[in-house]
Amino acid sequence: MTGIKTTGEKTLMLFSGRAHPELTDEIAHQLDISVSPTDIRDFADGEIYARFNESVRGCDAFVVEAMTTPVNQWLMETLIMCDALKRGSAKRITVVLPYYPYARQDKKSRGREPISARLVADLYKTAGADRILTVDLHTSQIQGFFNGPVDHLFALPLLAQHVADNYDTSNVTVVAPDSGRVRVAERWTDRLGGTPLAFIHKTRDLNVANSVVANRVVGEVAGRTCVLVDDMIDTAGTITKAAEALFNDGAASVVVAATHGVLSGPAVDRLKNSRISEVVLTNTLPIGPDQQFDKLTVISIAPLVARAISEVFADGSVTSLFDGNA
Repeated sequence: MTGIKTTGEKTLMLFSGRAHPELTDEIAHQLDISVSPTDIRDFADGEIYARFNESVRGCDAFVVEAMTTPVNQWLMETLIMCDALKRGSAKRITVVLPYYPYARQDKKSRGREPISARLVADLYKTAGADRILTVDLHTSQIQGFFNGPVDHLFALPLLAQHVADNYDTSNVTVVAPDSGRVRVAERWTDRLGGTPLAFIHKTRDLNVANSVVANRVVGEVAGRTCVLVDDMIDTAGTITKAAEALFNDGAASVVVAATHGVLSGPAVDRLKNSRISEVVLTNTLPIGPDQQFDKLTVISIAPLVARAISEVFADGSVTSLFDGNA
């Protein structure tokens, strides 16, 4: 094991923020390197200090950070790490954000609102990031917010393989939790060999965050195993209400598959007490002991991210990881 990997004159160095070091360690293991040592600490007033303990001059730097709670702290931490790398003369800086922060604020729904996802992209560019590598953006348009390459990875192959290995796909219906996720659900049906597709038509209260007013199932789900697919689970209100709507329409069982386990507030209790039989997530965000429950399955995203980092470092094709189909 070495702290760096070299190809000709290029040197790969991997750095970890403090939010989810276990994921960075897994990525490092896949790459057969070690995480480069970094001194990061907080001052008494909450300001963050970061210094790299070895030279970064001329390196191809990859900074991994999970945007978990408190998201603003970890966002600021990665900005400071990028600035330190830039001032330390790193040749290229790639910020690895398995979960992109503020992704749900990608457009103005009403007047006088910010487009915070764009602001985050501008902040990273200003801090010195040359490239962003992320997983399952809430909307693909966010790729255009960053003035540089964005490698958009998909967890769908990992999640779909788990479903294929554990359920009879001839009796599976893939369900989108709202009309906006139908395109993603279509990719799932293709991946599972042409399973039927359904979606939940939902009405939101724009004045109340995380609030769904009504659900109606569109598609045939009676007697079938329904796989509810989404990019994230936050408070689990949408998912659990969608599951109840499916059961009310005669679904035999409901499995939930999502990339990002935000799991805020009542999420764990809602999922644990629901009739959902299994919740499948990846570890793009840390899932602590207090968030574990019997129905939960966590699949590691580390092999996928490590392969993408290898391709970026070798100037290869990240798209080739998905055969151009994801």
